[in-house]
Amino acid sequence: MSLDPTLLLASLAALFVGLSKGGLPAIGMMGVPLLSMVMPPMKAAVLLLPIYVISDMVSVWLYRRHFSAINLKILVPAGFLGVLIGWFTAAYTSDAATKLLIGVMGIVFCLHTWLRKKNGPDQPAHIVKGWFWGTLAGFTSFTSHAGAPPFQVYVLPQRLPKMVYAGTATLLFTCINAAKIGPYHMLNPYHAQELLQAAMLVPAALIGTVLGAYATRKISDPWFFKFVQVSLFAMSVKLCADGALTV
Repeated sequence: MSLDPTLLLASLAALFVGLSKGGLPAIGMMGVPLLSMVMPPMKAAVLLLPIYVISDMVSVWLYRRHFSAINLKILVPAGFLGVLIGWFTAAYTSDAATKLLIGVMGIVFCLHTWLRKKNGPDQPAHIVKGWFWGTLAGFTSFTSHAGAPPFQVYVLPQRLPKMVYAGTATLLFTCINAAKIGPYHMLNPYHAQELLQAAMLVPAALIGTVLGAYATRKISDPWFFKFVQVSLFAMSVKLCADGALTV
């Protein structure tokens, strides 16, 4: 990969992935749309997966003491199921329909959160809801690395502590990304050139991971969750627009 706009966009996408793995969720969702400006979406997803996996190794260490065990017990197997569904339906799944589905759910959730009474009770972890949203997170993560909105719709109402929320997201998507390696390789086998391209993006991703973790620790809890909700809403609007344009 030469020094051209493709490399610059890919490096920026890798930085976004790193920031999301460092604890700033939803930012990583911009990676595939950004790279889709210069390559097919599936190729962009395949190129970014090694970046996700390498960033996961750093973020797991950063958040090794901060996570919700009860949520992970529900969400991890559900996420694996979502990956399987995404793999088996890859030939039939419309990118446009998936983007619209994710986008509409994110917008509805944000509007519901902002318009409802502010002092309602926290919602505890729930097996049925967790399996539904966790499966959807695995499926949308497989199709376009866009598993954050379903995860957020399920977890945000629980009002977990900031670091626990970030760590739970990190560990969940570490497991999901690991489960995607085999299916991705079977659908679109990795070649030496693609792995070399991914290797060139690793520094940007690692810098993003460390910066994301630092920012997560420094931002106050109220502002952190405001950022999460605003970024979710913005990305949901973007996904709806992308999906509507490609229907």
